[in-house]
Amino acid sequence: MDDEIAEAEGSHEPTEFKKAPRRAVASGWVGSALEYYDFFVYATAASLVFPDVFFPKGNPKLAIIESLATYGVGYAARPLGALFLGRWGDKHGRKNVLVACMLAMGSATFLVGLLPTYAAIGYFAPILLVVLRLIQGFAVGAELSGASAMIVENSPFGRRGYYASYTLQGTQGGQLIAAGVFLPLYFTLSTSAMDSWGWRIPFLLSSVVVVVGYIIRRNVDETPAFKEAANHGAVPKNPVYEAIRLSWPNMVRVMCISLMNGVATLATTFGGTFATNSAYGVGMNTRLYLFIPVIGNAIAMVLIPYIGSLSDRIGRRPCIIVGSLGAGILAYPYLYFIGHDNVPVTIFFAVLMWGCIYQGYNAVFPSLFQEMFPTRTRVSSFAIAQNIGVLITAFLPSTYAAIAGPAPAACVANKKFLPNAIVNGTTCSHLALGVHTHVLWVVGSITFGLAILSAIAAFTAKETFMIHLNDCGEEWAQPVSQEEYAKARLAAVA
Repeated sequence: MDDEIAEAEGSHEPTEFKKAPRRAVASGWVGSALEYYDFFVYATAASLVFPDVFFPKGNPKLAIIESLATYGVGYAARPLGALFLGRWGDKHGRKNVLVACMLAMGSATFLVGLLPTYAAIGYFAPILLVVLRLIQGFAVGAELSGASAMIVENSPFGRRGYYASYTLQGTQGGQLIAAGVFLPLYFTLSTSAMDSWGWRIPFLLSSVVVVVGYIIRRNVDETPAFKEAANHGAVPKNPVYEAIRLSWPNMVRVMCISLMNGVATLATTFGGTFATNSAYGVGMNTRLYLFIPVIGNAIAMVLIPYIGSLSDRIGRRPCIIVGSLGAGILAYPYLYFIGHDNVPVTIFFAVLMWGCIYQGYNAVFPSLFQEMFPTRTRVSSFAIAQNIGVLITAFLPSTYAAIAGPAPAACVANKKFLPNAIVNGTTCSHLALGVHTHVLWVVGSITFGLAILSAIAAFTAKETFMIHLNDCGEEWAQPVSQEEYAKARLAAVA
């Protein structure tokens, strides 16, 4: 087939089996898009719908915290999924684990759409919601590591950053589809209809996700690197133990770099609650706010392959460092303009922060993380370390709501903010201004602090873009010469 690439004999790339980069990219892109459609449908509902559907009314702050906490619970299960599914991917192949992830995720998401609400069964509703969210998190624990391993191990030397970036373009596509499903519902249904049954539609559509994703992933071959390792008896008996024993410094770096997920949770989850929930007194229109993920993801999808290709020319670390610090500092103006209910400028900074600058990290981490570990433990090392880092940021939205929470419950009636109501001798509008300032400096500073830690971790990592795949993750690995790398890139691009 035209897609098949044979590496030169004697090189430090897998040579026993041909690579198929385009088929791997197609599988990784579509699979990640469908998988993360499920995950981000939940994120959107958790910030915009679930506080009023699955939790008791009367205390808006508690409802917000509980709803955002169920979002974080999904991330809590991801390290456990990474341990089990990452180990499976290193012992039995990348293809098998990706099929398992797809089936588990899609089934859990579909069942969320069938759950009865708090009004119907009381506290059993949020309990069941948490159980399904745990299954979602478990399933997605090895998705990125497995999908990007599938692509990187099929990519020609000199183009790994470009091809691997499509994994994240797929996840952005999934977010775009999730927002695209919610938008027409919000524009065509009343608030009462949306709260009663409209929110279920995006979850029930995941039945289509399961069927399509299963067909796509079942028809993709195993990677040349894994097949070569299996043929030579190089598959470890306990890849998790070996990963921790031999690669723990790089696993710690991956954990720290992954703290950049704090920007994504700010933009997609807490930002939506801060802007649209009546308890914060901002009052942005939910329908307008949903355009932020649509615009941001659309721009990100365009930028990601270019930034991935840029990392093949200048290296992984510069892209991640600039993306981390740039996106982190932009958290301040983003939150400031939400607090001032300035929709156009809020959208501008959200798109600049998350849709543009953040992609310096987002487009490049799949290739960097894969290249930091050897083939025999690549999926386990990536999955465990990245998901622990992401877990640290997962409960940030509920933490923000707790420490920089909304105005008192007395300031809200029938889901409407009462600016002139008096609470403890102060108007609610004055209380809201204090909340907005607190959000700006507390939430903004935490986000920027995480970005700084991510940049420092990336700076201490070894540059990997000029290291052959079979040498990646080894202490003795050395980059090839500039001349050799330029020839390899020229051949790969051709």
